[in-house]
Amino acid sequence: MKSEQLFNESKKFLPGGVDSPVRAYKPYPFFAEKAKGSKIIDVDGKTYIDYCLAYGPMILGHANPNIMEEVILQLKNGSAYGVPTEKEIELAKTVIKKVPCADMVRFVNSGTEATMSAIRLARAATNKDKIVKFEGSYHGAHDYVLVKSGSGAVGLPDSPGVPEETTKNTILVPFNNENILLDLIKDHGNSIAAIIVEPIMGNIGFIPPKKDYLKFLRKITSENNIILIFDEVITGFRIAEGGAQEYFNVTPDLVTFGKILGGGFPIGALAGKKELMEMLAPSGNVYQAGTFNGNPISVTAGLATLKQLNHNFYSEMNLKGEKLRKGINDILDENNLNYQAVGLSSMFQIYFTEKDVWNYEDAKTAQIDKFTHYFHSLLNNGIFIPPSQFECCFLSIMHNDNDIQNTLEIIDKEMKKY
Repeated sequence: MKSEQLFNESKKFLPGGVDSPVRAYKPYPFFAEKAKGSKIIDVDGKTYIDYCLAYGPMILGHANPNIMEEVILQLKNGSAYGVPTEKEIELAKTVIKKVPCADMVRFVNSGTEATMSAIRLARAATNKDKIVKFEGSYHGAHDYVLVKSGSGAVGLPDSPGVPEETTKNTILVPFNNENILLDLIKDHGNSIAAIIVEPIMGNIGFIPPKKDYLKFLRKITSENNIILIFDEVITGFRIAEGGAQEYFNVTPDLVTFGKILGGGFPIGALAGKKELMEMLAPSGNVYQAGTFNGNPISVTAGLATLKQLNHNFYSEMNLKGEKLRKGINDILDENNLNYQAVGLSSMFQIYFTEKDVWNYEDAKTAQIDKFTHYFHSLLNNGIFIPPSQFECCFLSIMHNDNDIQNTLEIIDKEMKKY
């Protein structure tokens, strides 16, 4: 198999044979040759229905014609300038129109850069040092947040090379628990600069907020001069035009984006209230910079993507997600398996646990060996999902009824073996 040969070769030149740890699985990952629509094809010619979708960005499917056409035109005019472009303004206006909290935008190169910058800005705005994050949430690979970070940290609570003094100002709390957070803010509120939260935790599988939990976060942060940061790298433009803040009707102070915003190209963004955003250099003294910030290729792809996302688009995506999740849960019921397919809109995952999953500790009760068997069974039958129990699966607009029906038939066949 060519994928096996390439993996053996890649291990000589790339740590672990991959450029991101979530891509590694035994005995070896397949190597992609090309992709189109809902399908991805490996170097051995095998076609898979793709529910990984590059871990979320490809909401329009692979090789969307409108995006490709616009990017090719831009490439002919240059790939990087190091000076502003009109398209940056256009994309910023589009984001501001769609996103409730966004008065201004700073484009960066990844979700990691966006969350790192948001935390720096929050600390500067409040003149406080501590931040609160939730156990199992993933906000990128920078030191301040690489603590109990779900699948992004390969299941480890932290990483060698992260000094203790770097994370001493990072406070961990369980998601969906109001009382613990109330006690924390009562004791340490005067030193907390920000609470950063995935409105839906997507790097631990899929964990939604309990009813009114995000409104509770908004209220308690407003009362205590704490900046509320929504990390919408996953949920941004995925569940609604304005992301989770529109869906749940909760407006944070700052929001971070990535994935879908770039239409398949590297991008990140920080957006928020004008009085905060204007603290960023050069209008303010909070430093943030990057050679490829506002890169014309990524910005072009982002514009071409967001132009295709409207109310009707999300209505269709909701129907696809509901059909797939209902089908999986019906299969689980018919086979007397007390697991659950969870999700929202075009996001989904199966937790191999009988416990309802509302936080990191609940998620850890999932049976990893069963998920691993499930992953390989689907892969062998031409279905590609992320290879970790603690990742989210995604649908694109290009997944059709045949894709979903074929997927359900394969899942049904496999679940009968449990």
